[in-house]
Amino acid sequence: MDIKMLKEENKIFKNLYNEQGWELENALKRNDWLDTKKIIDKGRDWIINEIKASELRGRGGAGFSTGLKWSFAPKKVGSRPHYLVINADESEPGTCKDRDILRFEPQKLIEGCLIASYAVNAKVCYVYIRGEYLNEGKRLQEAIDEAYSKNLIGKNACNSGWDLDIYIHYGAGAYICGEETALLESLEGNKGQPRLKPPFPALVGLYGCPTIVNNVETIAVVPTILRRGAKWFASMGRPKNTGTKIFCISGNVNTPCNVEEEMGIPLKELIEKHGGGVIGGWKNLQAVIPGGSSMPMVPKDICETLKMDFDSLVEVKSGLGTAGVVVINKDEDIVKCMARIARFYKHESCGQCTPCREGAGWMWRILERTVKGEATHKDIDLLTDVTKQIEGHTICAFGEGSAWPVQGLLRHFRKDIDKRCFSEPIIKKKRKIPYLIDQHKLESKDA
Repeated sequence: MDIKMLKEENKIFKNLYNEQGWELENALKRNDWLDTKKIIDKGRDWIINEIKASELRGRGGAGFSTGLKWSFAPKKVGSRPHYLVINADESEPGTCKDRDILRFEPQKLIEGCLIASYAVNAKVCYVYIRGEYLNEGKRLQEAIDEAYSKNLIGKNACNSGWDLDIYIHYGAGAYICGEETALLESLEGNKGQPRLKPPFPALVGLYGCPTIVNNVETIAVVPTILRRGAKWFASMGRPKNTGTKIFCISGNVNTPCNVEEEMGIPLKELIEKHGGGVIGGWKNLQAVIPGGSSMPMVPKDICETLKMDFDSLVEVKSGLGTAGVVVINKDEDIVKCMARIARFYKHESCGQCTPCREGAGWMWRILERTVKGEATHKDIDLLTDVTKQIEGHTICAFGEGSAWPVQGLLRHFRKDIDKRCFSEPIIKKKRKIPYLIDQHKLESKDA
């Protein structure tokens, strides 16, 4: 297999393993905060157009054009202030890239916050961080304090004439708060439940004000793109799938890790080169979840030639999502794995939409019966129907995120599931229970 490493000079995150130190003095040696004032002096339109030209897509899962999202913010500040909100609520199982950026490359995020805030006319930035990331939050606060002490943020940040204050807000560990409108509700002190859209946050967001919400990785790459140019970033990957990406490799691999690689890298190369290969060898591979637990799995035969970018994964009816690559080998019970994921989504549903609230429970219960060998073929047909009743019928994408993993299982492993099913339901032994005949007499009857 011809393995081509991403060139060292093209890596954006040069301290992903904390080999060089996370402190500000070390970040400056890596060219963080280099010519930041010059970038801001070029103006908002130049910044937004350059990000559009780079074809940077959101790294939080949805893959929406970052420059286009920024352009939705009103050009002028009216009676309502603008806000920038950083989504650090990394709750997708199989994903841990933002955690390492917060720990080892916090200045890239802070510098990105300044540039993005200027571009969308926001003078206040909130970083909404997953509550379990307590140590990462402390590290980020130390980095923010360092940036304040050097006048990199605050009043007249970087001598640019722009003021910016950054605040950290800890969530309470709810998966649903990774959805941008649920995050805003939580940030306001309300129950974390998604809002109907439109209106979109860019016009009516935090406290009813224009708000741009971006993922940690998305904002952290912005300064490097603007320093090196949109053409440089767009030269990697392929059209609409450009640049580099942090991939999180876990599951049945020999060396689980986070690694920055070029978009479009073959999945097999990613697993073999960086993940140390599948435990038991490539022949022992059963399936891979390519983008975090909410994305449909792909079986081994597709994994052979699959490339890791947004459009390639859509073509095989999956998605890049957060690029959380979870490897499942043949030693695992694939149905049991999906039952566990279904249980997670049942637990994390906010309950606002009936199809999701009820359907997530249905999917988990049917899969649990399948694992125990108690399901019928009709149950599996019902399971298929339930996923379709959820998909496209909820306020936010959580519904799809809970249904897609099950659909992936049914699409690629239906024959294996059918082998575990019965034609007729298992009839359990009837038990006798008392019931009231009249006010004075109790008898028993077959239940």
